Amino acid sequence: MLHLRLIVPTDLRDPVLTCLDDCVGVTHVVLLPDAAVRPPGDVVLCDVARESADEVLAGLRATGLTARGAIDVQEVELTLSAAADEAERLAPGEGADALVWEAVSEITHEESTLTGVYLAFLTVATMLAACGAVLDSAILVVGAMAVGPEFGPLAGLCVALVQRRARPALRSLNALVAGFAVAMALTVAFALLMDGLGLFSHGRFDAARPNTSFIWQPDATSFVVAFLAGIAGLLSLTSAKAGMLVGVAISVTTVPAAANAAVALGYGDFRQFWGSSAQLLLNMAGIVLAGVLTLLVQQGAWRRIRRQAVAAGRGSA
Repeated sequence: MLHLRLIVPTDLRDPVLTCLDDCVGVTHVVLLPDAAVRPPGDVVLCDVARESADEVLAGLRATGLTARGAIDVQEVELTLSAAADEAERLAPGEGADALVWEAVSEITHEESTLTGVYLAFLTVATMLAACGAVLDSAILVVGAMAVGPEFGPLAGLCVALVQRRARPALRSLNALVAGFAVAMALTVAFALLMDGLGLFSHGRFDAARPNTSFIWQPDATSFVVAFLAGIAGLLSLTSAKAGMLVGVAISVTTVPAAANAAVALGYGDFRQFWGSSAQLLLNMAGIVLAGVLTLLVQQGAWRRIRRQAVAAGRGSA
């Protein structure tokens, strides 16, 4: 279940309550007249089955509530109520399969914005992966993959493409391009510093590295892995199982490829540079393609479930 707290201007009270009454899956509706101070108005509380949330939020937006009031949505971990059980029974589909566009858009917006923290994480992850590449340490490479925040902008780009929204797409692309450019430039300087300190060497970097050579030698399997990771990543976002994103992060080689390209550029090793760059682009393309297709399939399936529920409701009436 999701818990909604609405700040409703007085003149919107009836349209909002009507919207809640008309949508299945809504229960525990509470009206607190004149309880809101800024902005002034009523406070309306209710619980919504996750599978009905997208319809309810769209209906509330149509009343103009987001422009003049507020909608706050929270996950409810446990609800002991016969009314809640009935609301979930009446709502079409299953909560775990529900696609709540408002929640997905909000998550990807936060994760796909170019910020100082995002740049710091991406730069540290790239430098860590550079150490793993030179030392041929799979452990360091996996650690860097887990730290890297690049899946956020990739997911944001998938959502923006499916929703056909140019501004979020450009924001995600900016985070990816500018983020990797800054991280790779700083990693080039880091690699040269480590070389000057005697901790890195071109000979070691150019030697056989059985544990990490896959970073700059892309093949068809690289695309397949990225494609599967993209499916898993978008499913984890739409089903609110964000903990699974760690597993997604350590299954693709975006950050390690960028790190290897940066070290190769510092040493003038263009063979590894171009191989690593191809690996980076191949992984990002696989994730985006898989993410877009996953969202389109989920969107189509969820629309079909709703149409069937509406048809069943008309038949029973």
